[in-house]
Amino acid sequence: MTLAQPTLAGSGSGHGAEQPTSIRTPRPRWRPGLRRATREQPTGNSFRGDVAGLRAVAVGLVLLYHAGLPWLPGGFVGVDVFFVISGFLITGQLVKEIERTGRISLSAFYARRAKRILPAAAVVLVVTAALVWRFVPRTSWQEIGGDIVGAATYVVNWRLADRAVDYLAQDAQPSPVQHFWSLAVEEQFYIVWPLLILAAILAARLLRRGVTPILWVGLLVVALPSFAWSISETKSSPAQAFFMSTTRMWELAIGAGIALVGSRWARMPRGAAVVSGWLGLAAVVTAGLLVTAGTAWPGYAAALPTLGAAAVLAAGASAGRAGPVALLGTRPFRWVGDLSYSLYLWHWPLLVIATAHWHGLSVTRGLAITAASVIPAWITYRLVENPLRYSAAVSRSPRLALSLGANFTLVGVSAGLALLVLFSTASGGAAAPRTAPGAAVLAANPLNDPRGRVTDQVPFITPDPLKAKRDLPDTYQDKCHQDQMSATVLSCTYGDRNSATEVVLAGDSKIEQWLPAFQVLATRNHWKLTVYIKSNCPLSSADHLVIDTKKRYPSCTEWNNSLLTKLVADRPDYVVTSQYAATALDGDGKQSVDAMVAGMHRSWRTLAAVGTKVIVIANNPDPGLSVYKCVDQNRSHLSSCAFDRGRHDADRGYQTQRAAVPGTGVPMIDLFDAICPVGPCAPVIGNVLLYRDTSHLTSTYVRSMTPRLAVALAAVGLPAR
Repeated sequence: MTLAQPTLAGSGSGHGAEQPTSIRTPRPRWRPGLRRATREQPTGNSFRGDVAGLRAVAVGLVLLYHAGLPWLPGGFVGVDVFFVISGFLITGQLVKEIERTGRISLSAFYARRAKRILPAAAVVLVVTAALVWRFVPRTSWQEIGGDIVGAATYVVNWRLADRAVDYLAQDAQPSPVQHFWSLAVEEQFYIVWPLLILAAILAARLLRRGVTPILWVGLLVVALPSFAWSISETKSSPAQAFFMSTTRMWELAIGAGIALVGSRWARMPRGAAVVSGWLGLAAVVTAGLLVTAGTAWPGYAAALPTLGAAAVLAAGASAGRAGPVALLGTRPFRWVGDLSYSLYLWHWPLLVIATAHWHGLSVTRGLAITAASVIPAWITYRLVENPLRYSAAVSRSPRLALSLGANFTLVGVSAGLALLVLFSTASGGAAAPRTAPGAAVLAANPLNDPRGRVTDQVPFITPDPLKAKRDLPDTYQDKCHQDQMSATVLSCTYGDRNSATEVVLAGDSKIEQWLPAFQVLATRNHWKLTVYIKSNCPLSSADHLVIDTKKRYPSCTEWNNSLLTKLVADRPDYVVTSQYAATALDGDGKQSVDAMVAGMHRSWRTLAAVGTKVIVIANNPDPGLSVYKCVDQNRSHLSSCAFDRGRHDADRGYQTQRAAVPGTGVPMIDLFDAICPVGPCAPVIGNVLLYRDTSHLTSTYVRSMTPRLAVALAAVGLPAR
């Protein structure tokens, strides 16, 4: 099952475009005109078999991709297709309302959205919260509970965008409600777009002109900046750009533009319509087959499935049975298209929760779960969606529909809050931090010390696994950990600010994790301790790349240049560094250990030239599992959470450090024997939990290693006690 790429389920918006029924003020004698639709052109809520079938193509792409089919690496493009369809259908409704009444009723519009979207969504959120409580480790409840609240209020895309560049969320698993991000994008668009249409109507009245040209201006005001921003943001921060509304609005605007052209699409020569329709469908499928998770998305690359979907919609008015409707309008496609919204809502939570429960899914099992999601989807469609969607009472009263939607939203929010309360209760009931020896139980030479062996049960664990993610260095609360976006050099100072001896910690979070021990030493030895940290960015004058995406990391390169300039000016006595990254980009733009080593050497030589001594601390390995989550689930069987001692020597960051040090005069301190005295490596030593995520040590354990760090620093020329 594929979970690495952010989920891309679309909303299937546009199902059931009911006619507005709200009470309106009397019509003015003059009303702005749109070109009237001809009989050949279905608009608004007229049934289009090719549209229903196009939904089926989109949902098929996404579901098969999520199930893990390796030959469909770009199945996530289905969401882009949904955005175009949604923009087309909703704008068609609004245009038809203007043609009929000369205005739009915002209350009726939002009432239709509320009764269409919110009831089924609330049902899925409640069931998802229950499944998370039953099958997902408690360590994830807080994060998922917040996600459910964000999903219910349609802001979860911004929460996910922030998480995409949050270094503390590096071990976060895909959220079971992550697919609600696309719904959030659509609903945010539909806050802006009807208001722009309303403004266009008012402008048309004032100027006494047709409303269509003004609508085009409004559409371009949305689409062009969004497309430009999508290209820019995708280049600089693709993980964040993926979820942002501002990088996606242009896709909905393209669908809206197809609807604004209206009846004129029926004038397209039939042959041209047939060809463009089939080419458009081919473009969508081709994108699913050829685009990969490594493609920067959305950006300009998203134009392929987006314009392909637009071509299918535009051609449908003229192509007739020779066009894509010959396939898309068949009963199987239409059936799946009708079920698409509920199917999207259900398939992803089931896949994610099954993955968490079984610690992974095979393709076969992923396909089986995806197929099984048809059952709750069909039940929701028949018992929740359609009864409320077609209810005469609800349709007659926008106030009732809006009230219904608000109550279902409250139900969804309550489901998320319930998980948050359950987590708070569990973590509140966890053992309070207690004094524990940690590494102090080990001998001066810890290698093979039996007190470091894994044991199945200990009297208590500190920090408690439910609180492990909060056992952080002070740089986070002191706001001097720079994120991946900015190149601004931030710093914090600890210890004796007036000391004549300045020690600097510089690099990524792997040197930052040692701060608690250095703070003790700075106080004890009267050092001025200055800290410069940037996410995922080692101290190296290299051309860096982001580890997760393998894309160029220009802000890291710029940060290094600025930091090196500052260090040369300040001339600290010592710079201590460590790192996770193993490679950088060489002159040919290829990943290379040699390029990273060369960059490290340039930085070290520059510092040595001004009298600064550089010291390297060996990187500790990734255990290959989320230790704190495992420990919480196996408090009586801690051996289930042990990991191979050989991971240290195999760690690529450590190998790069070993390759860089010889012949430079730069010493390297390796404290791994106190992290794993004997294999397999224990997750808890001296009643202290070692790891707070997939690769960082807890601050509590680091603090317990302070005496060992002092001895090691003194041995390489930094006097410490």
